[in-house]
Amino acid sequence: MFQLPRIIQGGMGVGVSNWRLARAVSRLKQLGVVSGTALDTLLIRRLGDGDKDGAMRRGLDAFPFPAMAQRIWNEFFIPGGKSADKPFRLLPMHQQQMPRKLAELCIVSNFIEVFLAREGHDNPVGINYLEKLQLPHLASIYGAMLAGVSYVLMGAGIPLHAPAVLDAYAAQRPAEYRLTVTGATPELETKMHFNPADYIDGPLPQLTRPKFLAIVSSNTLASTMLRRASGKVDGFVVESPTAGGHNAPPRGKVQWNEAGEPIYGERDRVDLAGMRELGAPFWLAGGYGSAEGLREALEQGASGVQVGTAFSLSEESGLREDYKKTLMADAIAGRSTVFTDPLASPTGFPFKVAAVDGTYSDAHVYEARQRICDLGYLREAYQTPEGAIGFRCAAEPVRNYLAKGGSEEETVGRKCLCNGLVANIGLAQTRGEDWTEPAIVTEGDDLNSATQFLAPGATSYTAADVIHTLLGTRESA
Repeated sequence: MFQLPRIIQGGMGVGVSNWRLARAVSRLKQLGVVSGTALDTLLIRRLGDGDKDGAMRRGLDAFPFPAMAQRIWNEFFIPGGKSADKPFRLLPMHQQQMPRKLAELCIVSNFIEVFLAREGHDNPVGINYLEKLQLPHLASIYGAMLAGVSYVLMGAGIPLHAPAVLDAYAAQRPAEYRLTVTGATPELETKMHFNPADYIDGPLPQLTRPKFLAIVSSNTLASTMLRRASGKVDGFVVESPTAGGHNAPPRGKVQWNEAGEPIYGERDRVDLAGMRELGAPFWLAGGYGSAEGLREALEQGASGVQVGTAFSLSEESGLREDYKKTLMADAIAGRSTVFTDPLASPTGFPFKVAAVDGTYSDAHVYEARQRICDLGYLREAYQTPEGAIGFRCAAEPVRNYLAKGGSEEETVGRKCLCNGLVANIGLAQTRGEDWTEPAIVTEGDDLNSATQFLAPGATSYTAADVIHTLLGTRESA
C-alpha cells in the first residue's frame, strides 16, 4: 500500500540526485529520487576512479545475475583509480539497436543506483528520466525495476510510451518504445525493442510495477497524458518556469527580457482548478521549496511539492563541494544569479544556468572549449536522405552538424550539457595536459532562499534539515 509523500526530492542533473541523497530523503519517509541520466557513464567513471568507497562493488555484489556484474567489474574497474592526466574511458554512443555491452551497463548501473538508495530502510525510492533521452530507456527502466524502484518520474517531453514499458516488465513481457525521429516518413521503423529474456540467466524474476508520475508544465499536457498514454499515469509533477534544469518554452509568441531570457506570462500559469478536476494526485514544483510553499500547495489540492534546488545544496547531494560552498556563500550574501538561457541546451528548451566562476556561466570558459560530442545523450534522431536514422547534436562541431542537415543558426550558443553536467559531480573528462571539461551548474530561480535551511552560524545543511524545515518539524527534530 503506497502512502503518497508530501515531499518529492527532485531528480537532478547527472548524479546530483545520487543514491546518497535519495536514501537520506527516503529514510525520512519522503520520496527520495535518483537521477537516471547517464548512469552507464557514471558507473564506468566511478569504477575507473577506483570505487574509493566500495559502493559500486556493493551494488554489483547485490545484482541478481553475477556473471553480468563480473563482466563489468573486470572490464572497467581500475584499482586505485586512473592517473589524473589520463582520460576516462568512453562508451559507444546509444543507437536504436543497442549493443549488448551497453544494454548490460544500463541495466546494472540503474540497478545499483536504486539498490544503494534503498539500503537500510523499507521506504519507496524513485528514479527520474528525461523523455528526450529516449535511447537508453528500455534497458535502464528494467534495471531500476530489478532493484525494486517504487516510482518512475519522467519529464522533458511528453512521455506517452513509458507506462506500457512498466506494464510489460511487470508482466514479464518484452517492451518497446517509439523513438522520436525528426523528418520521419511513415514507412520508417522508429520502434526500439528490449526483451529481458535475452539478458537474464534463468527464469525471469517477477517485478512489481512502479507508480508512474509524468512531469508536466500545464493541466492541458496532464490531460493529454491521461487520454493518450500507453498505460496508467498515477500522478503528475507540475513544474513552473522557475524550476531548475530544463524549462518548457513559453506558450505563444516568445518575448525576451532585457537580459535575454524568455518571458513567461499568464498562458504559462498552471490552471490548478483544472488539475484538481483531472482527479489524479499532483505535486507542485518550482518555487515551492518552503514551509509556506508546501502549505499553499496543499491548500490548492496538491498532494505535496517537489523540491530540487534546496536538496542540490545539501551535504548528501553529488554536486561538487566547492560549487556548493560557492553557491551557498552567494546565497547568504543574497547575490546568487540564475540565468534562463534560451540557447544553452541542444534540445532547444530553455535551461537554467547558475553563475559560478570557472564554469560555462563564464562566457570566456565556453568560448575556449573546442566543440566535442563524445557522450551523445542529447543527440537528436533524424531521418537521413537514404532513409535511415541518424543522430546529430546542435552542440557538436558545426561542420559535422551541417553535414547532417542541421542549420548553422541552431548551433549558436549551444553548449555540451552532457560533459558539463558530468563535470558538476567531479567526474569531468580530461583532454590532454591542460584542459578539463568545465561544468555547467543548474539551479532554480529561488536559489537565494536556500539560506532558510541553515542553522544559526552554519554554512551547510543536510537533506534532513530541508525536510524538517518544509514540514515545520525542525525544532523538534
